[in-house]
Amino acid sequence: MTFGRLERTPGPQPMSEINMTPLVDVMLVLVVIFIITAPLLVSAVKVDLPNVPGAAALHAPRFLMLTVDRHGQTFVNDQLMDAPALSSALRQAADQHPDTEVRLRADATVPYGRVVEVMGLTHQAGLHRIGFVAEQVRAVK
Repeated sequence: MTFGRLERTPGPQPMSEINMTPLVDVMLVLVVIFIITAPLLVSAVKVDLPNVPGAAALHAPRFLMLTVDRHGQTFVNDQLMDAPALSSALRQAADQHPDTEVRLRADATVPYGRVVEVMGLTHQAGLHRIGFVAEQVRAVK
C-alpha cells in the first residue's frame, strides 16, 4: 500500500504591505480637530498688561436718535421738534462732535420726500454719518 500525499491548497500568505485606510482616517480626524481648535488657541493667550495711570478710556461712538413718525413729525431723542428747532439741535450736535452718527427711524407710511428733507437738514447741519434703523423680518417656519 502506498500512501500518497493529499494535495493541499497553499494557505494565505502574510501581508507585507501597510493598510493605509486607518492611517488616513486618523489623519483626517486630526486635521479637523486642529482646524477647529486653532482659532481658540490664538485668542487664549494670557497677557498681564501694565497699569498706566495716564491712559484715557476710549469713548463710545456718539449717536443721535432722529425719528419721523407717521404724521411727519420729527423727534430728536424722543423730544418733539419743529423744523427750526430740529436744525438748531442738529447744528449744536455737529458743533460739539462732528463725527456724531444720526440714527434715522422713519415710519413705513412716511412719504419718501419727508425722509429726504430730514436727511437734507442733517447734511446742512454738518452731520454726514446717517444710519437707517429698521426691524428685522422674522421668517415663519
